[in-house]
Amino acid sequence: MDVATLLQFGLGIVLLIVGAEALVRGSARLAAALGVPPLIVGLTVVAFGTSSPEIVVSIQAAFTDRADIALGNVIGSNIFNVLFILGVSATVVPLVVAQQLVRLDVPIMIAASAAVYLAALDHIITAIEGLLLFTGIVVYTIVLIRQSRRDANAARLAAGPETQPTNGGRPLASAGLIMTGLLMLFLGSRWLVNGAVDIATALGVSQLIIGLTIVAIGTSLPEVATSVVAGLRGQRDIAVGNVVGSNVYNILMVVGLASFFAPTGLSVAPAALNFDLPVMLAVAVACLPIFFAGHVIRRWEGVMFLGYWMAYTLFLILDASDHDALPEFSLVMSLFVIPLTVITIAVLLYRTVRAGRAA
Repeated sequence: MDVATLLQFGLGIVLLIVGAEALVRGSARLAAALGVPPLIVGLTVVAFGTSSPEIVVSIQAAFTDRADIALGNVIGSNIFNVLFILGVSATVVPLVVAQQLVRLDVPIMIAASAAVYLAALDHIITAIEGLLLFTGIVVYTIVLIRQSRRDANAARLAAGPETQPTNGGRPLASAGLIMTGLLMLFLGSRWLVNGAVDIATALGVSQLIIGLTIVAIGTSLPEVATSVVAGLRGQRDIAVGNVVGSNVYNILMVVGLASFFAPTGLSVAPAALNFDLPVMLAVAVACLPIFFAGHVIRRWEGVMFLGYWMAYTLFLILDASDHDALPEFSLVMSLFVIPLTVITIAVLLYRTVRAGRAA
């Protein structure tokens, strides 16, 4: 690796950090100026903005007939978003989960994940299926915008006319700060991804593995920086809403557009259909009981998320290298780790439901 590549990598990290700070500040100020709940901003503006690298990378990969990178980027990003980003953010500071996420957004994330899996069963996601997925994100965004308007109007009526925002420059300045942050996040993630893909390709790693790991992590770095910074700044609605919203946008918008613009549809590798897509769906489903239990992601749950992400990544590495330890690793995960996790979540959920009934 030459000096220019290292310099590009370092500048990418700096842009991600500075861009995330600008994006969170601008989003929080815009929400306050317009009277919109920060959660709605996190689910729409921030989520769409931080998903822009996935959109660019996947559509470009689809146009150049690299379907494994296009689809692997989305699958890997969604797994990374939940397990790593929420894991790191909750480990730093416990994350409060808004009720809307449990009632609406997480179920939509689960439904979108299931829809992509069903569409991929014939090993190809056609242009028509892609158009249907894209229609889903249009409907979802309209619902969120209407809800934000209702919430804003309710907040203004409750506060009284004297508290309504009168400074027209504040929303424009906040929007400018958001755009600046998004531009920095886009450039930073692109520089990191380009270098990582070149290195992985030179080492002979398959395109699916590149998409699931290096490209997925690289395009998810805006979400990492944004959610961690938002958690540290106390904007926890933005931190969690950013992840859930980004996953919904990744599935419905990114896969939808990539499938629509791919010359012959988006082909699905057997490995992705048999393992990675089910893992993405399982991770989405796991969010519902964890989010519902106390409406908070605790530190130990964040550590558990991180552990599962490391296990998933280790499995990909062992499988790609055809390592002798793969059977033993798979056996331990399937017979001990996963069942214990399911039992723990079930007990936690039972206690939450029981406490709610007692209250």
